[in-house]
Amino acid sequence: MSQPVIKAESIVRKFDERSVLNRLDMQLMPGEFCAITGKSGVGKSTLLGILGTLDLNFGGKLEIRGSNVANCSHTELSTLRRNYLGFIFQDFHLLPNLPAIDNIILPAVFSGTDTGEVRKSAEAVMERLSLRNDQTPSRFLSRGERQRVASARALVNDPEILLADEPTASLDEERESSLFDLLDSLRKEKGFAMIAVVHSKRVLSRADRILQLRDGVLHETNA
Repeated sequence: MSQPVIKAESIVRKFDERSVLNRLDMQLMPGEFCAITGKSGVGKSTLLGILGTLDLNFGGKLEIRGSNVANCSHTELSTLRRNYLGFIFQDFHLLPNLPAIDNIILPAVFSGTDTGEVRKSAEAVMERLSLRNDQTPSRFLSRGERQRVASARALVNDPEILLADEPTASLDEERESSLFDLLDSLRKEKGFAMIAVVHSKRVLSRADRILQLRDGVLHETNA
């Protein structure tokens, strides 16, 4: 039987003594698409930050690929993020004056693995997302196009786990559908697991499980 790629137990996260996450449990299985919903401000982005090991100020136990995050050094966590995790953020984190392809391969540049194969992979994803190499975020890209560049960057290193914080918030219905067609296709082709904060009913209908964050814990739901 497969082991979960993410396993969270009794996760607690407080801000100024206010509990945002309250003994939260969840698991993400290999290849699974798990959608997270909930009202604004309930802690969805906070949860993704913890699951992606970007926020370590929490109580409870978090395992990524069987490794207890609490026992990992900073170097080990950096390696884990680089080799196994992909992130799509709401605010993109793109460098405004770099061409789209250079933004996409940036994780490989930082990790010292920028090779011809990485660039070919980036170009293939860009083609599927209808992006051009010479476009830059500051001059030629719309908000929706910047979101697609951010999505391509998250996918270029073939992550085992993709974490996405409202990845279609900036897209119209046609491009939203196109992006999730691509994410779904790649997930099934490459076998990565995906956990995404989403609100669109069209996107939610694609998920294997829908979890609603309410009162600091996750509740399984059908919509």
